[in-house]
Amino acid sequence: MAGIHLHQIGQPGQHAAGVGFEAPFEMLDACHERVERMLRLLGKLRAHVKTHGADAQARDAARDVMRYFDQAGPHHHEDEERHVFPALLAQREPAVVAVVIRLKQDHREMAVMWAQVRAALTALVEAGEGWTGFSDEDQQRFEAYDALYQRHLLDENGVVYPAARTVIRGDALQAMSADMMAQRGVPDGASLQVLRADMK
Repeated sequence: MAGIHLHQIGQPGQHAAGVGFEAPFEMLDACHERVERMLRLLGKLRAHVKTHGADAQARDAARDVMRYFDQAGPHHHEDEERHVFPALLAQREPAVVAVVIRLKQDHREMAVMWAQVRAALTALVEAGEGWTGFSDEDQQRFEAYDALYQRHLLDENGVVYPAARTVIRGDALQAMSADMMAQRGVPDGASLQVLRADMK
């Protein structure tokens, strides 16, 4: 198989060069693009190791996946928990509330599942001559993690984000933007490069 380096599946937000903290929903959308790319990279990694084992490309790809879901992933979930979900719960629209409650539960399940997926990736990164590849249990965990995230993204992109855009506007949107920057220690007027660094 050809290389599986991160640059081969693209960087987040390339189609929207102006995305920054002043446009928080566009930033959240870019994070979703990044999640999808990381999940695809994980799939490529799983296929790669069947033929090539724990070679340098496999270890690099595993580190890239771990870096994202260790760092930017939790920030993204926190943004939603602090701003998007409370605003929608306050509207008390039954159908939307039901989806938000499910998404909040997803975040808890993802944290548990990620610990298991990460353990398998760590084993690859630290693999010695005795490493025999991902186990059947590892593969099942990868599949479950991917499936949960795919459904989660569909709910957010199709239901939650459109609803939130109609609710979080004006001063509330500005406050959301300021808080997202504060949570990351980013000063006002931060460049797009800072934004992209946060999502890596």
